[in-house]
Amino acid sequence: MSVEPLPLNEVLVTERELWQDGPPHETFRRMRAECPVHWTARISEYPDEAGYWSVTTADDVHAVSRDWETYSSHLGGVTAVTDAIMPLELVRAMFIAMDPPKHDRLKALFQRGFTPRRIAEHEPAIREITASVLDGLAGRETCDLVTDVAQPVVSRVIGSFMGVPSEEDATWARLMNAILGAGDPDISPEGTATVMQRDVPELFQRCQQLVAERRERPTDDLTSVLVNAEIDGERLEEHEIVMGFFLLVAAGNDSTKATYCSGMRALMEHPDQRDLLLADPSLVPSAVEESLRMFPAFAHFRRTATRDTELGGQTIGEGEKVVMWYVSSNRDETRYEDPDRFDVTRNPEHQAFGAGGRHFCLGTALARLELTILLEETLARYPAIELAGAPQYAESPFVNQLKTLPVRLKP
Repeated sequence: MSVEPLPLNEVLVTERELWQDGPPHETFRRMRAECPVHWTARISEYPDEAGYWSVTTADDVHAVSRDWETYSSHLGGVTAVTDAIMPLELVRAMFIAMDPPKHDRLKALFQRGFTPRRIAEHEPAIREITASVLDGLAGRETCDLVTDVAQPVVSRVIGSFMGVPSEEDATWARLMNAILGAGDPDISPEGTATVMQRDVPELFQRCQQLVAERRERPTDDLTSVLVNAEIDGERLEEHEIVMGFFLLVAAGNDSTKATYCSGMRALMEHPDQRDLLLADPSLVPSAVEESLRMFPAFAHFRRTATRDTELGGQTIGEGEKVVMWYVSSNRDETRYEDPDRFDVTRNPEHQAFGAGGRHFCLGTALARLELTILLEETLARYPAIELAGAPQYAESPFVNQLKTLPVRLKP
């Protein structure tokens, strides 16, 4: 017996049950067609939180992204839930949650470490890290691509940028997964409150210890850049350094891992597309862009209206939340033909790194390089790799990632 879908005005987009099997693409398809700027009245899991507007089309997401004077990153933070895991004052210490002019000055500091030239210099090291992790699978018939391949690769890559010793990779990965995946019964089984009371303080303690070491013995890593950075002649405050560190390690851990695993799943589920890559490895960069389009690592980011405005025929009030859904805009039928089809020859533009404007992702070049190397090296070793069980999504309306991806390697 088929169940009639809820009327759109009753849909609560961030309800966890909608996200158990990944993003609710059918719901977003209806919203784009019938109500592209949609009001959700409440967040059941957080009864003290106000409702929010969902922006679902590529054009509207682009408009919000580029208008920081109307849609602020600073006022209410960057996720649909304002005070979920970390207090707003800490979130605002990350440049991702700042508005100009401070955002521009702080981001410029980070950009020194992420120029295309500097990223290109890391290619041999990233390929060596990836090869070493894949070599560690020798003799195994099965593995989990999330925990056995993606996590150790991305942890070591971002750890090497930040100056984290390799023996601490697993600890940092555990902390980042617990905080960003809070609420998922497997990732944080003890609940959100425990994450806030235990994992966030441990993160701060470890950050502060590393910061203290860099103050005493500066190196050429990005943590040293943060410690010694000045804005308008003033050093960053301790919590700004710690949250800057958190932002880079969180993004470095989650984004590439998420898109690589979902992209590999798509290749295994569509062997004709995998065969295209095996026959012509020059298509790998195009496959990377298609994976980013279909499987952006973060489902949404949020802004807050600084004044009354209008978007998509809806009146948005000053102070109201405006949530940009990249998992929807990247499948906008007005931008992409047959948007739910995985096509490694498409080489699309997309909004996985944001939709332009000042908050366009700092680590774009690094993410693309990592994804290219991961796909190349995995397919070179395991051209007949196949699923060995049902993948599971993290239950989250924020991080769009698989938490398990069991595979049969078949070298």
